[in-house]
Amino acid sequence: MDRMRNVAVIGAGSWGTALATVLAENHENVSLWARREELAREINETRENKRYLPGITLSERIKGDTSLERAVRDKELVVLVVPSHAMRDTVRTLAPHLHKDTILVHATKGLEIDSLKRMSEVIKEEVSASFHEQIAVLSGPSHAEEVGMKAPTTVVVAAEKMSVAEEVQDAFITSRFRVYTNPDVIGVEIGGALKNIIALGAGVSDGLEFGDNAKAALLTRGLAEISRLGIKLGANPLTFTGLAGVGDLVVTATSQHSRNWRAGRMLAQGLAPDEIVARMGMVVEGIKTTKAAHQLACELGVEMPITRELHALLFRQKAPRDAVSDLMGRVRRHETEELALQYFDNH
Repeated sequence: MDRMRNVAVIGAGSWGTALATVLAENHENVSLWARREELAREINETRENKRYLPGITLSERIKGDTSLERAVRDKELVVLVVPSHAMRDTVRTLAPHLHKDTILVHATKGLEIDSLKRMSEVIKEEVSASFHEQIAVLSGPSHAEEVGMKAPTTVVVAAEKMSVAEEVQDAFITSRFRVYTNPDVIGVEIGGALKNIIALGAGVSDGLEFGDNAKAALLTRGLAEISRLGIKLGANPLTFTGLAGVGDLVVTATSQHSRNWRAGRMLAQGLAPDEIVARMGMVVEGIKTTKAAHQLACELGVEMPITRELHALLFRQKAPRDAVSDLMGRVRRHETEELALQYFDNH
């Protein structure tokens, strides 16, 4: 790999800034696009992103910029780390300025609220067909704070073409940031998006002081929900046993670094979603994803009871304890559900 390769990160939030620090270990020039002029200036003048990733000194190789055209011009790798609701407009704006060989990687864990589409689908709709095989997704258990501090972290990158996934793997991999490849774009995206819903639920459970037994059950049954919807959409079931599935779910649902877990605790205290987002000052992808996933599950006929109850809690003012009671009071089921039914049909 050419270690002098020019790359760009679009989105200077905590995760985008953390990924820029990783890329700066391998590449001479890393453009970090920020929407606000004052943030780009702070990055360039103080070598720190005090609001989103405080305490981390940024490499001189990272250059803050507020021009999308300038940030992506002649870049061989463009990493998109904007909120799910901003992905379409951002890609539409930068698409005319991309080099024909640019690889597009997104690291956004969410669904588009209106179309219910995954981020790679949104990107495909806003770029020419020549880029479609040059799109990848990066996901996995990775708190921005720990990545910024160079704590050991392992992620996965998925693309339709393995050669593209391997190029992204080479671009990111360092002695502290290990990258695996996976051909299952659908599974990696669905795992990354839906684990935020279960993390919200884990925060609610902890906020209500339900204990470790309840949270273990929530994570286990939550993974079953994620898998059911993912498989319905065409994902490989094995993906949900890996980094983008159980790995990302565990780290997001059990850590105080997780903004979705923190938002869940606030829900347990009776705060409304708008209040929570205002207090945190950052996007909480799990809130929007709950709405999108609930609608998608209804349209596809997929049973997702945890998502359903969180949707009622978030958007229908259902009381947290009532949501838990309704979950626990569901009719008896086999743990392995469809597999169990198939087994008993055959015996």
